[in-house]
Amino acid sequence: MTGKLNVVLTALLVGCALSVVNARYQRNHLIDNLEKLTTQQRQLEVDWAQLQLDQSTLGKNERIDQIARSQLDMAPLSPARTQYLTEGGK
Repeated sequence: MTGKLNVVLTALLVGCALSVVNARYQRNHLIDNLEKLTTQQRQLEVDWAQLQLDQSTLGKNERIDQIARSQLDMAPLSPARTQYLTEGGK
């Protein structure tokens, strides 16, 4: 009877040990994933801040005006260059 009990207890002990090893493996795997995701989150936050800065810079009227003048050879409107159209008499 004691031999059978020893075999059962040994099997339970081996099962528990394997369960502990599996749990530690899963924990390490989850910690690695968490660290990767945390690093990715930080990088996305940096990218987001940079995009917001770029958007505020690119949308400024002075920059748009400078590009319109230099690259598109545009000039601001003046009353001398403005033509007004009137509807023909009905």
